[in-house]
Amino acid sequence: MIYIVLLFILFLAGIPICFSLGLVSVAGMIQGATPMIVVIQRMFTGADSTALIAIPLFILAGGLMVQGGISNRIVSFADALIGHFPSGLALVSILACMFFAAITGSAIAATAAIGGIMIPIMREKNYEDTFSAPLIACGGSIGPIIPPSIPLLLYGTMANVSVGKLFIGGFIPGIIMGIGLMIYSYFVGKKRHYVGRETKAGREEILRTGKDALLALIMPFIIIGGILSGIFTATESGAIACVYAILIGAFVYRELKWQNMFSLFVDCAKSTGQVLVVVACASLFTWVITVAQVPQTVSALLSDSIHSRFVLLLVINVILLIAGTFIDTTSALVIFTPLFLPLVQAMGIDLIHFGLVMAVNLTIGMCTPPLGVCLFVAGSIARVSLRDQMRDLLPMLGVLLVVLMIVTYIPQTVTFLPNLVG
Repeated sequence: MIYIVLLFILFLAGIPICFSLGLVSVAGMIQGATPMIVVIQRMFTGADSTALIAIPLFILAGGLMVQGGISNRIVSFADALIGHFPSGLALVSILACMFFAAITGSAIAATAAIGGIMIPIMREKNYEDTFSAPLIACGGSIGPIIPPSIPLLLYGTMANVSVGKLFIGGFIPGIIMGIGLMIYSYFVGKKRHYVGRETKAGREEILRTGKDALLALIMPFIIIGGILSGIFTATESGAIACVYAILIGAFVYRELKWQNMFSLFVDCAKSTGQVLVVVACASLFTWVITVAQVPQTVSALLSDSIHSRFVLLLVINVILLIAGTFIDTTSALVIFTPLFLPLVQAMGIDLIHFGLVMAVNLTIGMCTPPLGVCLFVAGSIARVSLRDQMRDLLPMLGVLLVVLMIVTYIPQTVTFLPNLVG
């Protein structure tokens, strides 16, 4: 257990996550007189996975979709559908985040893309920036839940479960998160007299905007359909997504410019490097704690004091919610998955269900202070501080916690669709 304690001490000291994992791992190996050549071997083995190739591909596909002009088309379609309701612009923002989540699978990308469009429009309609910013940050957190999803891809790789089933299992939880935030926004909007568009969109406008957005919105169904039918693997689906994004952005919408491609590749390489360095260091850390039998110790400790699935899932939720406030999603996944997996399996909890429980937990952390990266992205667009967002943020987090409890204790919200498609 000293490894886990030391790791969190380094976190709190402000040392980057990859270096913290590496330092603790090397210290454990020195203590165990393990040859240092194992450091290179385990780090290389951790990153040397065919499934992980999908990470840069999905990151690139998301960037291509953003540059290809899909954001405006999604917002226009969402506005045509529900923009006329009270608090209409807030509802449009959440629905647009849900649509965008089905394309990029990134919370930060969804927050930045939709926030950049909607926050100035909401300001013109007298929506308070202190409401708009946390709303879009929480809406952006749906990104890694509705497929495709990089966190679910990582979890599937580590837990050795079907990525296709994880993707399908994310649909209902993601939709519930969106509906919960929309219900909250509706009642707040009525109380504060937030308005949407002046007139309800006609059928022609809905069909026109839906036609513009349709080619982008069918991408996740192409990906998941291809995986389930065996036409291509989860890794190959990332390449399919990139090709599809280029065709739509460059030749259909004609907004993807070839001169922007180099900067997209550079940004993709940077993001991929950050993720894979953490994965490599986490692989070394996992090997060290496994040799030291830390997962078995944690499992035995919790098993002695916890005898029901209900309590176990509650304890795991509390730990992950706390960890998510100061550890990014990728790092938390690679740290806690090997720790909790033996105990979860011993309790007979479905691993697809548990993967979504972890994902929902950790994405809530993306809009929870002090890390709350989505809050900082939305706040920078709206030019409001984190402190100013807290009044409206807290009830929104309450909504997401209710959704987390639903997903945690009603497994069918996750397993129904995977079981339905076999």
